[in-house]
Amino acid sequence: MGPVELLHMSVFSQSFSPCGRFLAAGNNYGEIAVFSLSAALSPDVTDLNQKPILTFTAHEGPVFALLSTDCHLLSAGNGEISAWSWSELTKKVCRLTLLSAVSPYRSSLEIPEINSMTINPRDNSLIIGGGDNNIHVMDLENGAFKAVLQGHSDYIHCVTVREREAEILSGGEDGAVRMWDSRTGQCVHCIEVYKYEVCARPQFGKWISCVTTDSDWMLCGGGPSLSLWHLRSLSPTSIFNLSGCQRQAAFHQDMILAVGEGAFVSHCLLGGEVKAQIPCTAQSLNTLQFNSNSTEHRVLTVGGSNNNIDVFTNLSYRAFSLSF
Repeated sequence: MGPVELLHMSVFSQSFSPCGRFLAAGNNYGEIAVFSLSAALSPDVTDLNQKPILTFTAHEGPVFALLSTDCHLLSAGNGEISAWSWSELTKKVCRLTLLSAVSPYRSSLEIPEINSMTINPRDNSLIIGGGDNNIHVMDLENGAFKAVLQGHSDYIHCVTVREREAEILSGGEDGAVRMWDSRTGQCVHCIEVYKYEVCARPQFGKWISCVTTDSDWMLCGGGPSLSLWHLRSLSPTSIFNLSGCQRQAAFHQDMILAVGEGAFVSHCLLGGEVKAQIPCTAQSLNTLQFNSNSTEHRVLTVGGSNNNIDVFTNLSYRAFSLSF
């Protein structure tokens, strides 16, 4: 890849291997890079150890979503999902084991991007949200689509599962967070976040770019401010005063981590206080992942508007960067 392409690269997605020793990252050129965390974290590390052990083109368009199952890496391109064996990827072999189209489109102009995927452990199904305004549910055992959840009036940016309540949550360009009963496929609640004065930021729009849950609590943000909601009362309890739009947020111990517009990871307290903002190499950030699959390689990784994936061995500073 030439210097111009590198200059315009963005990292959109990441996923750790089931063993936690490897990291896959997807970019805007349809490429997936696989990095060895054990090599990058070794005491006698070299520059080569911070480069991919394998890079391959997985899709024609950007790789907006990556997700790991017990043995496969799932990647989402425009209207399709591919599966790659982790045991082969770690041996530097990329062989497509499954390719599934989300639905039959009449022409390439109608093929929507897939923005988000998550697994519902209750029935081992894959929940997919993207550009056709619908949530698709795929059986991971046989690759068959078994349900379509309809209700959003614009494309879907994010999906997550609230496992204990058998609920799927989705956020979209229409400004709504919808809560679905995963057993019936019915929408049980719809929160229009931008209609709440404490959250609204009309200058940024109403779109919801990130949704995540922890028991009875939900984090969501995008155009509206990043906010913490109590899901039993369906009301916001904390608003985080962060500049720009947040693209991904996560609960981590007694804190909230968030990335978006701005060259930093924000550390927030549950009460709404922004405790710290830790510098990163990219000017704008798209993806944040914490590796809980391996205690030995427990790192936070962040990617955005350059060819780097910043690695934090300690949440208070960037240790080094992996790069495409």
